[in-house]
Amino acid sequence: MPVNFSKLVVGTALAAASTLAVAVTPATWPVSPSRLYLSTPFGTLNIAPSEYVYESRLRVDSVDIEPAITGILNITYAFSTPKAQIALISINDGNNVCPISYRWVVLDASGYNLSPEFGSCSEQIQVMARGRLLTLRTPSHKAPGKIDVYTYDGKSIKHRVTTKP
Repeated sequence: MPVNFSKLVVGTALAAASTLAVAVTPATWPVSPSRLYLSTPFGTLNIAPSEYVYESRLRVDSVDIEPAITGILNITYAFSTPKAQIALISINDGNNVCPISYRWVVLDASGYNLSPEFGSCSEQIQVMARGRLLTLRTPSHKAPGKIDVYTYDGKSIKHRVTTKP
């Protein structure tokens, strides 16, 4: 089978250039950890799987959390404080327009508390804890080129938009 030498050279050059571009592009957003259970002094937070997509359930000590949190779920981050264990839950409920949202779960001696649902529809997140404030940064869905910053103080979620660092 005859091979056109110029097409072979162009094809090889394009393949090499695209590989090089991918190899030198820095990863600006870390890959989020993923776990299905988290053992704490206040109980075990776990994801109860389902044979149906988008129907896994979030539980504490094998009891469904109320209000129910269902979907493709992951415990992405967890933080310990002297009096509580706090976990970030990623929720994919199958919505194609905004596939990912988040909720904080605070486990303590009195039980658990849930934050309101929040997020910018992206799996790309950076999470940090400073003192009592938990912060999630993610690319803005509504303002391209900007970063949505969500802070949680154990009671409410605050949102602001900033430029990329």
